[in-house]
Amino acid sequence: MAMTSWMSWEGGVDLCGATRRGLAAPNVVLNVGRMVHTPAGSAPCGMIVWQPDPAAPPALAGFFSPLIKVGRYFGPSLFAGTPFEAAGVMKASIEVVVGRDGVGTKVILGDHTFVSRLSGLGPLERIERAPTAATPFWQQALEAAAARATLEVDGQEVPLFLPPVGIGGGPAACWSPAGLYAR
Repeated sequence: MAMTSWMSWEGGVDLCGATRRGLAAPNVVLNVGRMVHTPAGSAPCGMIVWQPDPAAPPALAGFFSPLIKVGRYFGPSLFAGTPFEAAGVMKASIEVVVGRDGVGTKVILGDHTFVSRLSGLGPLERIERAPTAATPFWQQALEAAAARATLEVDGQEVPLFLPPVGIGGGPAACWSPAGLYAR
């Protein structure tokens, strides 16, 4: 079977969690790539689901990038057949910082600023994951699971509880210096 859609990244930071214990599904997803390469071009990009009230619809959900044309690639190309297929794209400022003690991101989406920090990174591991209903593409990457994660939204720290596994099948919080999605 030929792969018809793909993307690769450098400097990926993934965070998938809940703002309260016991939620049936994560209400925080923040995936950020320092540089993402697609057939539509290359730019920093990411995906967000921010649902501060778990009983209400998400306040923000979709893809983001400083280059909208690159952000528009993800829904119909990689997430076809999922609720994210028709997700919108928001213009964003994206920063990823890698340090000795972990990694961090700063994403500005309109009036909102999201700052994440991952620490206690484990060893880099090579992964390969088969497509799932939520992530209908092959995943290959190097990733290091984080022991701790924090999130600030608009300058306020948000309580964050990490499930054992994130929506993509890997760690709920991880650093990925390089990877590839293909379908």
